[in-house]
Amino acid sequence: MSSRRCAASGADSLRAVFYERTGPAAEVLQFGEVETPRPGHGEVLVEIAASGVNPHDTKGRSGWTGRPMPHPRIIPHSDGAGRIVAVGHGVDRARVGERVWICRADHRAGMGAAAEFVAVPADCAVVLPDDLPFAAGASLGVPALTAYMAVFAEPAGGRDVLVQGGAGAVACYAIQFARQNGARVLATVSSPEKAAHARRYGADETIDYKREDVAARVLALTDGRGVDRIVEVDFGANLAADVAMIAPHGVIASYSSSRVREPVLPYYDLAPKDVTLRIVQGKIIPDATRLAGAALITQLMRSGALIHPPALSYPFGHTAAAHAALESGVTTGKIVVEGPP
Repeated sequence: MSSRRCAASGADSLRAVFYERTGPAAEVLQFGEVETPRPGHGEVLVEIAASGVNPHDTKGRSGWTGRPMPHPRIIPHSDGAGRIVAVGHGVDRARVGERVWICRADHRAGMGAAAEFVAVPADCAVVLPDDLPFAAGASLGVPALTAYMAVFAEPAGGRDVLVQGGAGAVACYAIQFARQNGARVLATVSSPEKAAHARRYGADETIDYKREDVAARVLALTDGRGVDRIVEVDFGANLAADVAMIAPHGVIASYSSSRVREPVLPYYDLAPKDVTLRIVQGKIIPDATRLAGAALITQLMRSGALIHPPALSYPFGHTAAAHAALESGVTTGKIVVEGPP
């Protein structure tokens, strides 16, 4: 039985953070009671111990995307971690009590993990080893699965991989997955502190983009050939450098383009190299790829080989501050929000 009010026991409402209009976090995020979800066929109900804040959460809440809200009321955060407290039809009841990390908490319209409980598809609730804190579990989801897709997207492989923004949450896992796949990993950073984080994750070389010419350094490190794969955090802003340092038949796998929302594609600079451009969206990774990524994550966690980004935890009542911290762009690590007390 849950230590808090257990939705499985019939409670009609739960505590959640939500917004009903877009804007600054401190102005639009509310705390209140919402209807408790019930696990449907193939679903589990998870009591949330921690939820992860991702850029798509802050961009959606702020209105940055320019798109209308998909639901009149939205509970943010698609990632989280906690314990399964109930299961729907078709799910083994033995799963009740499991410690899990979750993704796709927003698969139901308007729902998310910034709440006491959330219902997710059973295969989106993955066992979290007992020795890992829930904050680490809440750091997986979109960052780790995005990294998996970016590293292993077809054509997979490559002996030299560049991870842009090497101290970030996605980069943390991308560096490790690329190393697991036998690559030499280069990473860009903006400070000695962030270089230390990237090296801790396994980067072979770090390049300070504020002090060095990234393309020139990459070409020097690869004898002029360039890298086989670029895991890109800001496609538009880094496009010119990416074109210069991607190797023939290379892959640029991008998961964001924040500073330049509508980049102009230099087609005839890329075409002679036969470059593959892959836009990666961690929230809608195909099921087979998601399951393969979760299996690798589980394998690495069980062996103790997976390093997680440092968790910066905020109390549930300070969710707006957590959003503001992510939007500031100055934090290092993964921002998580503790579940309601």
